[in-house]
Amino acid sequence: MLDGHQRRPTRPSSSTTAAWGDPAIELRCGVPRPSALTSTSDLSVVNDVAWLAEPLTRGWRFTTTGRVAYVEVSVPDAYPPEVNPLVDLASAVTAAVPAQD
Repeated sequence: MLDGHQRRPTRPSSSTTAAWGDPAIELRCGVPRPSALTSTSDLSVVNDVAWLAEPLTRGWRFTTTGRVAYVEVSVPDAYPPEVNPLVDLASAVTAAVPAQD
C-alpha cells in the first residue's frame, strides 16, 4: 500500500518501476538528473529524504536528490496533497538508495 492505494502492475514490467492506484502514482528508479535541479533549487525534505518538486500538467513529479541514484515519483492531482506518498516512500528510499558522500 502507498498512501492507501494498492500496488498495480506497470507496463512494461520492470524491476525499477512501481505503480499504485488508478490513476497511477508512478515510481521510477535510476532516472537521469532532472534538468531543473540546480545549486539553488528549492528542495523539500520528507523524513530525511530530499525531493525536487516539479509541477506537471495534472499533478507533480518529485525526484530525490543527494543520493547515489535518482528516484522519481509522479503523483496525479487526483491525490491531494500530492506530497503524501513521499512519507510512505521515505524509509524504502533510505534503505535502497544510499546518500551521496
